[in-house]
Amino acid sequence: MKKLINSPEAVLADALKGIDAAHPDLRVDHQHRVIYRATPKADGKVALISGGGSGHEPLHGGFVGPGMLDAACCGEVFTSPTPDQMQEATSVVDRGAGVLHIVKNYTGDVMNFEMAGEMAAADSGVRVETVVTDDDVAVQDSTWTAGRRGVGVTVLLEKIVGAAAEEGRDLDAVLDLAKRVNGQGRSMGMALTSCTVPAAGKPTFDLPEDQMEMGVGIHGEPGRRRVPLAGAAEIAEQLVDPILGDLDFTGSPSIVMLNGMGGTPLIELYLMYGEVATLLEKAGVQVARTLVGNYITSLDMAGASVTVLKADDELIRLWDAPVETAGLRWGV
Repeated sequence: MKKLINSPEAVLADALKGIDAAHPDLRVDHQHRVIYRATPKADGKVALISGGGSGHEPLHGGFVGPGMLDAACCGEVFTSPTPDQMQEATSVVDRGAGVLHIVKNYTGDVMNFEMAGEMAAADSGVRVETVVTDDDVAVQDSTWTAGRRGVGVTVLLEKIVGAAAEEGRDLDAVLDLAKRVNGQGRSMGMALTSCTVPAAGKPTFDLPEDQMEMGVGIHGEPGRRRVPLAGAAEIAEQLVDPILGDLDFTGSPSIVMLNGMGGTPLIELYLMYGEVATLLEKAGVQVARTLVGNYITSLDMAGASVTVLKADDELIRLWDAPVETAGLRWGV
């Protein structure tokens, strides 16, 4: 294992020190391992919290800032944050209008965020609501989930719902919007290589040079099937077809994300997007907005995922609203 670390045990703590040093517009609580906006939003506005295991950067800490999250709770690599972390963050960010927890559908995340919401409500009277993302069409149940996994739609949801919260919408309206976004998005991913968790010191799974994993999870969970390595056009088809087969995206504008898993060069991601765009055009899907790059990763895994969100004029407007975070920034 060759990694730019001091020791496997200190990866998260050391990374948070780097985030603190690099981003004066953020405030890092090193004790509770929570990343906050340095300047909280105005009183009377709904606050948004997300989080999960580390190793998926820029998700979630890279999306803390005006236009997106108020805080992100950082667990150890591929390990859920604790309820105490989430309760602390919930109490800190509340501006009197309640807090929305944005949770990817992984058993530990769902359970710990639920406990944190109950604790925050009991201890400080904060009203907490939760949306659970479950957009992965690859498998129904997996190693760490009951039901579909929460993946790429999480990024799009944090941006769109973040804009709505900045506008001053109340918690019920923000929650309804979050559920709508989740219900209208689908994702599918693939891997060319495994990832290597620092604490393990070796690849999570063995993937022969002439094979690829279709439908892989962001923690290296098995996908739909292991198939022979193919060209980009065929890979794109194997990603797009299940998405389009699960939801009708015609008749409305769509937001499309071609996401890298952490170990794939940007030139290959753009090449892949070109193939995806061709398939979507042939299927009659109107692409209104596009995002290409590494936004929800799996450490050093080589691979990519596609996310398609069925939008409308309101969702496009919220997507275009200003955002100022380490991972996304426009309109400011």
